[in-house]
Amino acid sequence: MVVSDNGTELTSNAILRWQEDRKAEWHYIAPGKPMQNGFVESFNGRLRDECLL
Repeated sequence: MVVSDNGTELTSNAILRWQEDRKAEWHYIAPGKPMQNGFVESFNGRLRDECLL
């Protein structure tokens, strides 16, 4: 299962085709509720900070 926000990078035709081909279950978090996916939001923040050093 994939959990994501509705960001354009995860709603493109290529991603939707990938999801369909693999029959992956996809769940979107509620708009404006990043803490519904808090682990990933935290990881992305740390990764961004490390890359910008």
